[in-house]
Amino acid sequence: MEPAELAERFAAHRPHLLAVAGRLVGPDAAEDAVQEAWLRLARQDDPDAIDNLPGWLTTVVARIALNQLRARRPVDEGEPADVADEDADAESLAVSADAVGPALTLVLDRLSPAERLAFVLHDVFGLPFEEIAPIVDRSVAATRQLASRGRRRVRGQDPDAGASRPSAEVVAAFLRAARDGDFGALLELLDPEVVLRADPVAVRMATINAGRGAPPLAPEVPGADAVARVFAGRAHAAVPVLIDGVPGLAYATARRTVSMFRFTVVDGLVTAVEVVSDPAVIAATEVVFEETA
Repeated sequence: MEPAELAERFAAHRPHLLAVAGRLVGPDAAEDAVQEAWLRLARQDDPDAIDNLPGWLTTVVARIALNQLRARRPVDEGEPADVADEDADAESLAVSADAVGPALTLVLDRLSPAERLAFVLHDVFGLPFEEIAPIVDRSVAATRQLASRGRRRVRGQDPDAGASRPSAEVVAAFLRAARDGDFGALLELLDPEVVLRADPVAVRMATINAGRGAPPLAPEVPGADAVARVFAGRAHAAVPVLIDGVPGLAYATARRTVSMFRFTVVDGLVTAVEVVSDPAVIAATEVVFEETA
């Protein structure tokens, strides 16, 4: 690859890299992290050997940012003092999402460097724990715990904020987050032990429409992380409804319900989602669209 082409490809990914670094170390230090990533890329003997350049660059920026964070404060007990340079095995990162509220930066300062990185990469940018673990030099289980602790600390700003939220408000917020692909917002609305259950018709429909963007469905999907991945960036055709008087969502064609989503909300968090596409069950259910509710 010619130097000019390499610079052009890097420039195309620069906005995303600035977004990642900005959420980790703040806008002032983000430029330095991204510039260092460029220097490391330029020093590569064979840039063409990098199969997934966006993933490779994200890994590098995350490692640089983590080192910057650790330099700002004493090293956490049991936490490595520094992070090794990038490795070729981490090229499979897939990242999406652009922003999180600037106010969150103040809250993130309360987290340890490893907690901050795990929380931001997972909850904000949707990176799997399997890809984050090598960056923080932890096991997948330990990395999951880092993000969980970070999430609890962030929620700790106002621990009772969701307790009094009515179900309709929670379902509406869930729909907005799903449509926007806001992975972190979905996680904030889901109980950690949430379970999604889908009937056989829903599973079959998802399989048939997989090529058209339908999410992979199983009869049971446990855990907030897995459930959020089912809905993130989807649900554009869903509309708010009352299902037997309880707030929910539905896919409909000409007001004929094709699938409905029942939500169980406890203390402001979704603890269960039921996807129903069986025509017989839907016909026996009262589904009232929001405008006429």
